Amino acid sequence: MGWIGWAALCFVLLGLVGYAAYSHAMRNNAVAVLDGADKLLNGGDGAIQLVAAERYGKNPAQKLEMFVPQGAKGALPIVVFVHGGSWASGDPHDYRFIARTLCAQGYALVLAGYRLYPQAKFPGMLEDGAAALRWVQDNAARYGGDPARMALMGHSAGAYNVVMLTLDPQWLKGVGLDTQAIRGTVSLAGPFDFLPLDSPATINSFGGAPDLSRTQPVNFARKDAPPLLLVTGDADTRVKPRNSQALAQRLTEAGAPNQPVLLEGVSHEGIIMMFARPFSRDTRALDAVLPFLAKVTAPSVSVQAPGR
Repeated sequence: MGWIGWAALCFVLLGLVGYAAYSHAMRNNAVAVLDGADKLLNGGDGAIQLVAAERYGKNPAQKLEMFVPQGAKGALPIVVFVHGGSWASGDPHDYRFIARTLCAQGYALVLAGYRLYPQAKFPGMLEDGAAALRWVQDNAARYGGDPARMALMGHSAGAYNVVMLTLDPQWLKGVGLDTQAIRGTVSLAGPFDFLPLDSPATINSFGGAPDLSRTQPVNFARKDAPPLLLVTGDADTRVKPRNSQALAQRLTEAGAPNQPVLLEGVSHEGIIMMFARPFSRDTRALDAVLPFLAKVTAPSVSVQAPGR
């Protein structure tokens, strides 16, 4: 075997070792690995600026990070993103790829954490989400965000959280906010109609609720709800597409603005991977999300467009 053949063999072996290490890391901390790959492929975090890393409560999980595009001027529309993880795992720090993606489109991005099981059960995740939004309303302007143009976005359990905050007024009212503070909400593979409780995740986080019907977003559809974009994949076997379909139907029946989007061949994990490089080459999720965000966060007549 010539040196070219040996070099090729070594390259293949190194690739296999690297793939094995990557696969092991993905199994143990998939989102952090995804974020690391996105950071590498974007050439680092030079395009985004961390302007705030704060706690909105005493618990270590009650934390958030706020990012703006590097060199941004004027008050930017805000997207608050809430992570998934079956209400039992996840760290907002590992979702900076969402900031890299959306800050590039001119948004200020807030990654909000919340207490997880077993530290908290329903309605703890909603109380925390409301408290985080209170922080955004009170503080984001000093860091370059426009609290009057705030949208929410979440994946999986995080999608449940943001949709419940959008539809059930009690959580925002509990912190002195009106639901109209939310311009619109994006759900990525959210669970909205999951009774009876039939999984460890839902049993753990919702099993102690005195009235289970009050835990289900489908029961809070209302005509005056902010617009909702419900994106899901038809290959999602963890949170089946019927969840988004059921909520869309209830919202439509109530006369509420909503847009269901079903992505062919996309899994539960695949839908969030589409926001990170190199998987963002499949633009179908962003093709739905970006026009929606642009529409709902557009300046009103009384709001001056941000400077560029």
